[in-house]
Amino acid sequence: MVAAVDLGSNSFHMIVARVVQGRLQVLDRLREMVQLAAGLNKKEEITARAQQRALACLRRFGERLRGLPPGSVRVVGTNTLRRARNAAQFLAAAQRVLGHPIEVIGGREEARLIYLGVAHSLTGSKERRLVVDIGGGSTELIIGRGFEPLHMESLSMGCVRGSVHYFPKGLISRAHFERAQIAAQQELQPLAARYRAIGWRECAGASGTINAVQDVVRAQGWSEHGITRVSLAKLRKALIAAGSVQRLKLDGLRSERAGVFPGGVAILIAIFESLGITRMTNADGALREGVLHDMLGRLRSREDVRERTVQWLALRTHVDAAQALRVEHTALLLLQQVAQAWHLHDPEDAHILKWAARLHEMGLSISHGQHHKHGAYLAEYTDMAGFSRRDQQLLAVLILGQRGKIPVEAFAVLPGRLKQAGLHLCVLLRLAVLLNRSRNARPSPRIACAAAGKSLKITLPKSWAARQPLTQADLEEEINHLRGAGIRLKLI
Repeated sequence: MVAAVDLGSNSFHMIVARVVQGRLQVLDRLREMVQLAAGLNKKEEITARAQQRALACLRRFGERLRGLPPGSVRVVGTNTLRRARNAAQFLAAAQRVLGHPIEVIGGREEARLIYLGVAHSLTGSKERRLVVDIGGGSTELIIGRGFEPLHMESLSMGCVRGSVHYFPKGLISRAHFERAQIAAQQELQPLAARYRAIGWRECAGASGTINAVQDVVRAQGWSEHGITRVSLAKLRKALIAAGSVQRLKLDGLRSERAGVFPGGVAILIAIFESLGITRMTNADGALREGVLHDMLGRLRSREDVRERTVQWLALRTHVDAAQALRVEHTALLLLQQVAQAWHLHDPEDAHILKWAARLHEMGLSISHGQHHKHGAYLAEYTDMAGFSRRDQQLLAVLILGQRGKIPVEAFAVLPGRLKQAGLHLCVLLRLAVLLNRSRNARPSPRIACAAAGKSLKITLPKSWAARQPLTQADLEEEINHLRGAGIRLKLI
């Protein structure tokens, strides 16, 4: 049993499925229009009322998810949670009522997962396809082939933001539409020429706005097969004729969608015009389905996109693969010995330590001096497919803390258990780097490691230690560094 929850800017979605012979069998779907983006005030904070709506929804979702084990549920937050200044406060409360951790993903990661969900819902094709998703706070445009996204963009425009800003108090006029479309075209301008030059054979739309437009144009008899330019022109005319959201009476349009419909339609028209689209079909899959299929890839570790991302980044930054492998081997060996005492049982702990070891020297591609800081910057700000913002933040802190004084303050701002777990993983990475400083190709000796609370004991083979005076000196210095982080290191 697996489940995915999408905390969108307009609606929250949940999908529960069973994995049967490697395929997903959907058991349950829930959707509630929470309109989180509409709950942002002028300070870019989620209002108390909007938080109450969201938490009430998540309590209901939490009831359905109760009993599913850790790791079988993935919850992702999108544009509004990326923007909100009080997102951390809301997320802490949301995780308590939902019963599962929430990760906020970047715009391009959202685009990748949307494409994955759409691609799995369409018939297989080797031709390039354009996928468009107009959400409440952002719009994603992806060109891909098969199940592989090739070009991804996430733009800061959505149906909620567009409706609130360009159609105030629900008023709809020709002037309102023109302003909304021009603003959307300005957002699209940097990518329009490039996307048109790349080209595609088919175009598919996903999620609420495009599904709603499809329902309306079909119910009105304006288009039987997908959304066309002609049907959009008729829809725009009908919206202007209505004059306001309150007087909007269109077959196929749900009343709960009406308030954010004009902004979404304006964005869709701008996309058609900017990219030269003549017809768009709608797809059943979207972000939540993409999250589920990504989870399947993680369960089959060889298909975990994060592995490919780390490999790509290591190659791009010319990491010494042999040294990285030595550090990884030592770090995971130490982790096995202290996992129980330091409560590092989550499989993600081993993953993040492994990836930090593989990338710990990527900052050398910029400069040897302060390379740990350069590497941390790359880990935090590079678009890393498969990684959430929290994952990249933790990866960056581990790379930053691999040498010198431990950045205790950087661990203090990590969420929940990661404050302590992150610090402990950093200690293991530091020791692994230190013990492999000689870059010796010969296998390192068996190193015994034991932890108890804030104490750590390392036992080195005497014959080996006697031949490593530099390592011995580094370990003696490490005692002082770890003491500054509240950890007592004892060497035997």
